[in-house]
Amino acid sequence: MEIVNTHQAEAWNGYEGRHWADHHARYDAMNGGFNDFLLDGAAIGPRDRVLDIGCGNGQVTRLAARRAGLGTATGVDLSGPMLARARSLAAEEGVANVTFEQGDVQVYPFDDAAFDVAISRVGVMFFADPVAAFGNVRRALRPDGRLAFLAMAPLGGTDLGTVLAALPPLPEPAIGEHGPLSLSDPDRVREILEGAGFRAVAARRVEADQIFGRDADDAARFLADWGPIRYNYGGGDEVFQALRAAVKPFERSGAVRLRGTSWLVTARA
Repeated sequence: MEIVNTHQAEAWNGYEGRHWADHHARYDAMNGGFNDFLLDGAAIGPRDRVLDIGCGNGQVTRLAARRAGLGTATGVDLSGPMLARARSLAAEEGVANVTFEQGDVQVYPFDDAAFDVAISRVGVMFFADPVAAFGNVRRALRPDGRLAFLAMAPLGGTDLGTVLAALPPLPEPAIGEHGPLSLSDPDRVREILEGAGFRAVAARRVEADQIFGRDADDAARFLADWGPIRYNYGGGDEVFQALRAAVKPFERSGAVRLRGTSWLVTARA
C-alpha cells in the first residue's frame, strides 16, 4: 500500500482513527443529517458502481450500497481502525454488495473507468495534493461519471463556530492548507476540480442539525476528546467547563443540537 499523505495516515491510524471507530454512532449522529443531501446529489442508480472516498466507519458506503442494490459500493480510507469498524457494521447489517479497502486515494491504483459515481462525506479535505487526488478519482470514473461530496463551510456565524469561540483563539487556518477548511472556498474548489479534469462544477450550501450528545455534560466530554480540540488544547477541566457552558444553550429535544453547514459539491468527469 503506497502512502504519500504520511501525516494523515499516522493520525487516522492513531488516536484520531481509534476515537472515530470507538464512537462511530456519535460521529454518524453528528454528520448523518447531511446524508440525504449527498446521496441525492450523487443521483445513485440501482446498478451504479459507487466509490466512497475517505469512507471512515462506512455509514455512507452502506447507504450507497442499498441505493445501488444491483451494483456495488467500495469504501477507501487510510484508517485501519475505522475500516475494521466499517466491515463489522456492514456484516451486522447484512449489506453484501459493499467492500472496504485501505489506501491513499491520491495514489490508489484504481482501474480506469471502474466507477459510475464517487462520493464523500467530509473525507476529501486533507489531501496533500488535492489536484492529484481528484485527478486519480476522475481517472477511476467512467466518462461523464458523477462526483458529489460534502466539505466544511466557513465556521463564522455557525453554531459550531459559536461553541469553539469559547476556547482560546488559534491562528486562523489558511484556505490553502490541508486542513478541515481547505475546501471551504467554492472558487478554490472549482479551480482544483477543473485542474483535475472535472467539468460542470457546482457548489451549494446545505444545513442540517448535528447531534453532539445527550446533554451539555455528554457533549462537552465528547468535544473535549475530539481530535482537533485534544490536539490543540489538551485535556483538563478548564476545556471541559468552557465547552459545557458553550453547548448548554443548544440543549433541546433531548440532545445538544447544533445547526451545521456544509458545501455540497457536484461535478462531472
